[in-house]
Amino acid sequence: MQENSHNIRYLSFSLGNEEYAIPLLVVKEVIAIPEVTPIPFTPNYFLGLMNLRGQVISVLDLRTKLGIKPSTSAENAVIICDLDPISLGVIVDSINSVVSPDENELSGRPDTQNAKASEYITNIYRKNEKLILIINLAKALSIDDYKAISGSEKAKEAA
Repeated sequence: MQENSHNIRYLSFSLGNEEYAIPLLVVKEVIAIPEVTPIPFTPNYFLGLMNLRGQVISVLDLRTKLGIKPSTSAENAVIICDLDPISLGVIVDSINSVVSPDENELSGRPDTQNAKASEYITNIYRKNEKLILIINLAKALSIDDYKAISGSEKAKEAA
């Protein structure tokens, strides 16, 4: 078997009963759910702002954004992502592992009835009997999300 130098590593996590993954390169850190300051007039999945060692970061609930029923458990976590030019905290049900699929274990994105979902699913990783949906967080955010995030960025600068 030839060693693939293009192997990308992903952080896999659970949202409801499904498993998802994002490229490890965008992950800055994983933390427990912090205190979040709500921002009025933002979408329901945009939870507000958190302070991470002096840096103000927008937090959104990926479960609500994707229409998945959130579960509250001790395993809930926030993945701090660097989506240049913004940093974003994303709440997930639990962190699973770092995976490093071979190219032959990845298939293209599915044809789904939900065109919105298929826009940000980039690949499907078949790991044994499980399917892990690899998502592009930047594509999962809409123009309105970016406006809410950049609005909150401006609000924190003014403060």
